Amino acid sequence: MNKHPLRPVSTDDVACFREDGAICIRNVLDREWCERMNTAVERLLLHPGKRAREATKAGDTGRFHMNAFMWRWDPDFREFALHSPLPELGARLLGADRVSLFYDQAFIKEPHTQSATDWHQDLPFWPALGNDIISLWVALTPVTVEGSGVEYVTGSHKWGKFYRAVTPDKDAQFRNVKLEECPDFSQLKGDPKYRFLSWECNAGDVICHHPLTVHGASARTAALQFPSVTRAGTPGGILVQT
Repeated sequence: MNKHPLRPVSTDDVACFREDGAICIRNVLDREWCERMNTAVERLLLHPGKRAREATKAGDTGRFHMNAFMWRWDPDFREFALHSPLPELGARLLGADRVSLFYDQAFIKEPHTQSATDWHQDLPFWPALGNDIISLWVALTPVTVEGSGVEYVTGSHKWGKFYRAVTPDKDAQFRNVKLEECPDFSQLKGDPKYRFLSWECNAGDVICHHPLTVHGASARTAALQFPSVTRAGTPGGILVQT
């Protein structure tokens, strides 16, 4: 398993991340990492622990499973968070000498899952503020935009907005009614004021975004040809500059 990204992160990559608020870095993780973590995800689904959430509504098809802080109790997730290429990737994009792990999180959507991921920012969920923070969204299987790939609103991290947090399972404890509700940007795709970014991802690709960049994902109405489950999320995930 590789300890460094399979291709160097360039100065152009860093500039793009800072300007757009999101970038896809290809070929970060090798096949061995993806195979190891797919096995870990299968184990997670069987033994999800105390922090697991299910966002699938009663009567809907598919399954939308969420989990967090796996690195604290699962040795594979811990190794992935601390000793994979992800810390180096985060540090390079932040321009930091080192980074610290905040937490990891898993989002697992089965084929034909009807639950969408609402448009949101990451930072309103967290007990933290600042710009020296990065989220790493790791594709562990191939992901298409139609198959619930994440979409980003370019430059939204510079708007000075702090939208109300909303979880896929609509947990009220995360909702601050004093904050502005995030618009449904899927209805604004024809508006020339906004530019959207999305990527078709192969296993091992990593999408890196600023925690104030607005993003969301559609329902997974189409099944991918090869994997039975889209394993995507931030295992290794939130990195804070120190």
